[in-house]
Amino acid sequence: MRKGIEKAFEEYRILKEPYYLPIGDEVQIFLSAYKARLPVLLKGPTGCGKTRFVEYMTYSLGKEIGNSLPLITVACHEDLTGSDLVGRYLLKGEETIWVDGPLARAVKDGAICYLDEIVEARKDTTVLIHPLADHRRILPVEKKGQMIEAHENFLLIISYNPGYQSVLKNLKHSTRQRFVAIEFGYPPREMEAKIIAHESGVSFDMANNLAKLGEKVRNLRDQGLEEGVSTRLLIYAGLLITQEIEPRRACEVAVAQALTDDADMVQGIREVINSIFP
Repeated sequence: MRKGIEKAFEEYRILKEPYYLPIGDEVQIFLSAYKARLPVLLKGPTGCGKTRFVEYMTYSLGKEIGNSLPLITVACHEDLTGSDLVGRYLLKGEETIWVDGPLARAVKDGAICYLDEIVEARKDTTVLIHPLADHRRILPVEKKGQMIEAHENFLLIISYNPGYQSVLKNLKHSTRQRFVAIEFGYPPREMEAKIIAHESGVSFDMANNLAKLGEKVRNLRDQGLEEGVSTRLLIYAGLLITQEIEPRRACEVAVAQALTDDADMVQGIREVINSIFP
């Protein structure tokens, strides 16, 4: 039976160590939370490394317990239902069979379940994680009249972007107070340059200029830019540069045009780009 589970989760295992550069004490906090089986909330802007952090910690925890941990990630959206997470009955030939959803699979077999951008999910869907995120650690399966106790290795992680929320898309207090929260931000310029250089393959000098661009563009939020440029987009610019796209053009398409459709704001970002890449 165990071999069957191992094979079923093979696609969710992280076999190669992901690159992650710690900024503060987030690694220690997460390890302590896992040992205490405390659910974790990651909050921070888009593209600042939350998902990479989850992958890195899953890999690290797997090494620590002597067995690679599966990581099941669910990208939440407004049409996500409880059945999508827990499971549903399906017709197979002439019979009706039950198929577990990703959350149920993780709970039963000891995977880490990462619900990305949890505020995008419907409120009634979010509520079903409450019994998993407190001392009970159980998942109700109403359609089967069952309560599933979480495997000892199971951990629930959720994430959201506080700076991008609206009144209609806010994390309920009854949900957030079940989690320990780790706040993420964009790394300092030198650390961000190291990340960009590693992930894109550009020289450190070029990566440092891209990190400087990120720093300056983020300051434009005071002038109406909805969200600062992510480390991810700076890496994209670096990847384009390694494909022999001229740096200013690479930054225009990966940063300026990707961030906004406002013509004045695009022009403002272009001016910042031209000041760094003359």
